[in-house]
Amino acid sequence: MAGIFEKRFFRLQEIFKTLFWVLTSTLLLQGCAAQSHLVDAEQETIIKEKFNYYLYYPKDYEASAEQKYPLLLFLHGGGESGDSLSAVKRIGPPKLIANGRNFPFLVLAPQNPYKNKWWNTRAIVQLLDTVIAHNNVDKNRIYLTGLSRGGGAAWELAVQYPEKFAAMAVVCGMTPLPYASWINKKLAIWVFHGEDDQSIPISESGNMVARLKEMGYNVQFTRYPNVGHDAWVKAYNTAALYEWFIKQELK
Repeated sequence: MAGIFEKRFFRLQEIFKTLFWVLTSTLLLQGCAAQSHLVDAEQETIIKEKFNYYLYYPKDYEASAEQKYPLLLFLHGGGESGDSLSAVKRIGPPKLIANGRNFPFLVLAPQNPYKNKWWNTRAIVQLLDTVIAHNNVDKNRIYLTGLSRGGGAAWELAVQYPEKFAAMAVVCGMTPLPYASWINKKLAIWVFHGEDDQSIPISESGNMVARLKEMGYNVQFTRYPNVGHDAWVKAYNTAALYEWFIKQELK
């Protein structure tokens, strides 16, 4: 009889050990599942962008291989985005050039390939730097202008690359007010907006201009009464704008 009880005792002991192991393992697994984990990782990303663009050269560009010329980067609005480069000539400086206007600086006019996406500003700067490297460009006289969606991109470029541009003209663009603190105070800025703009309210420009002036920035603001979103028609036909550009230089 003692042997039977002894066997049963050892059998129960084995069962309890098994149950204890199962229960402990389950609780540990549940505890691990309930915990969050921070994992150190690294991945290098490569984003490629394909731009079609126009590049305008001044009439006397070929006459002197030593002379350095200013360059104006023009960013169009949403209506000119896509895969038809000729759309870029419907507006702004490219339109003026197509109609026979001459400028004393190079004009770089890329096309945003996406109808419903913002400009890829990092890719734009790569394109700009490539054009500068392969042409006679004065790096202290790089000018920036954009309208509507391109105006928003111009503000963004001024924030991300504060030492790159000598002057910027924004037409009916929009931007977050905190950007004001990050823009180079040496940057000359001229803002244009239609007072009846229903797409991007004039307050987008007005509030930013007010903030910049409070902070001592060199900024001009031109408001167009009875003008809607197409303030670019008047703005880019303003001869004084290009005279103003050519006077600006990074110090």
